[in-house]
Amino acid sequence: MRKYSLLFWPLLMVTLLNLTGCGYNRIQENEEAVFAAWADVEATYQRRADLIPNLVETVKAYAAHEKETLQAVTEARARVGQVKIDASQLGDAASVARFQQAQQGMSGALSRLLLVAERYPDLKANQNFRDLQHQLEGTENRINVARQRYNRSVQSFNSSIRAFPGNLTNQFLLKLERKAPFKAAAGAEQAPQVKF
Repeated sequence: MRKYSLLFWPLLMVTLLNLTGCGYNRIQENEEAVFAAWADVEATYQRRADLIPNLVETVKAYAAHEKETLQAVTEARARVGQVKIDASQLGDAASVARFQQAQQGMSGALSRLLLVAERYPDLKANQNFRDLQHQLEGTENRINVARQRYNRSVQSFNSSIRAFPGNLTNQFLLKLERKAPFKAAAGAEQAPQVKF
């Protein structure tokens, strides 16, 4: 009996060591990493869906504001150029009034432009467009990084359930299926179109 008990303990130790090295925990951790990586992909796409339309509308609104201001100055300048008065017309009150009205329109447009320039030392639309480009580029880069991380997590998980001893653990205990890597859908290679 003692002879069997001496064999039992080493056999039990070897069995326990083999069970701890069966990959069960590693497979579970790898599957959770896949789920977390996919959540990151979805979060990055959601960021794009939330951010880009708001940025585009902001840029459009500011560009429209600048356009109105500059257009008012340009139109006033054109009116001033159209109303000319020479010394012989100084006695005609209507001509002088038209000239003064054109000049007042130019003054008003310039004062609005100066007010904008005071509040915003330089016109911002050009910078806003550059910022939008940077945000678009950064967002697309984040999406790409998230997809790559997801694919690495899938590769690690799939390897853990296919390589020995994890394949045995999966076959007999877990019965988990391989995870699919991110594959772009038809047309997904095209970045979202931004139209102004």
